[in-house]
Amino acid sequence: MADVASLVNGVSELVQIPSVNPLQSNDPALAGERQLAEHLANRAEDVGADVELDNVVDDRPNLIAKFEGERPDTIVIDVHLDTVAVGHMTDDPFDGRVENGRVYGRGAVDTKATFAVVLDVLSQLRNDGRRPGPTVHLVGTVSEEMGGLLGARHLASRLQDDGHHIDRMIIAEPTMCAPVHGHKGGVGLEICVHGHAAHSSRPELGANAITAAARIIAVLDGEQSRLDTLDAATAVGRGTVSVTEIGGGVARNIIPDLCTLYAGRRIAPGEDPLAVYEALKALVISAGEPLQVDVEMANGTAFPAFYTDPEDDFVQLLAGLSERVPETVTYGSNCLAYDEITASKVLFGPGSIDQAHQAVEWVEIDELVTASSVYRKLLSA
Repeated sequence: MADVASLVNGVSELVQIPSVNPLQSNDPALAGERQLAEHLANRAEDVGADVELDNVVDDRPNLIAKFEGERPDTIVIDVHLDTVAVGHMTDDPFDGRVENGRVYGRGAVDTKATFAVVLDVLSQLRNDGRRPGPTVHLVGTVSEEMGGLLGARHLASRLQDDGHHIDRMIIAEPTMCAPVHGHKGGVGLEICVHGHAAHSSRPELGANAITAAARIIAVLDGEQSRLDTLDAATAVGRGTVSVTEIGGGVARNIIPDLCTLYAGRRIAPGEDPLAVYEALKALVISAGEPLQVDVEMANGTAFPAFYTDPEDDFVQLLAGLSERVPETVTYGSNCLAYDEITASKVLFGPGSIDQAHQAVEWVEIDELVTASSVYRKLLSA
């Protein structure tokens, strides 16, 4: 049986260590994953792991904790270290308080709960004089919330370069302890429209970059309407495209010479993300004519969708252990970086995505207990 107090204290302790993605916070006291990675490294060492902090970028290290198993098979459990911003939160983001059967604070559900659960299970095994059945690589990755999955991509390259064989992989996300076997991929378009400045009283002397950007937005809205007419190949659904950022104009009496846009395209199973990107790029450039339009791929990468057959052995194993039906989800995850690592990968974790990124974030203690039960059975010899 899980030690509920130990689980709760473990989550609360981690919530109290800020690890906001640096691209979402300028406060050095809150930003970055190193403090959390170092804390977890010490905890993992106490539980018998071989530990490494592997720097990814700008003093932001992935944590790699290896727990030697009794069998030759291996399992990687990837839990992202970073959280989203806290400026919109309406209570203390880092108090880790426990009330109403919940643990509160930024990262409680997304995804520090999984760190606490897995470390608690492995600690119990060690206290009983036992090793886990499979060799467990508990990994904390940086930059999942923003920045192109840098930590996951770095880990994937590292595992490939080192020749590791990974039998199974769990990517931690709040799934209500249901095994998730699919979600969309994605590619982002960073768009810059170049116009020509002029006095607003003589617009014919300029070239309005915002007007051209409006045409681009209309074309992308039309593309979304087209996507809505397609049949979905899987339960993951159809692709989508949305413009989510716009910036332009320097003064009310100047024809704007520059306008920037960001458009995100979600990739459905079966779609080629590079082909999708090139087609969208052509649409955007054509819509902006005669003005010059530059289009760059955000973070220099495009991810195909993640999809595993719901009858896959690992999906069904987790479904049986959790007594939850396999699902697909609308959001994305680090899973997109691991296509070349293993075919047997699943999203799994306690709590609901509905609580993630909210002004008040929390995880149900009952969910921690359920996740602990699943991991105890999965990792036992």
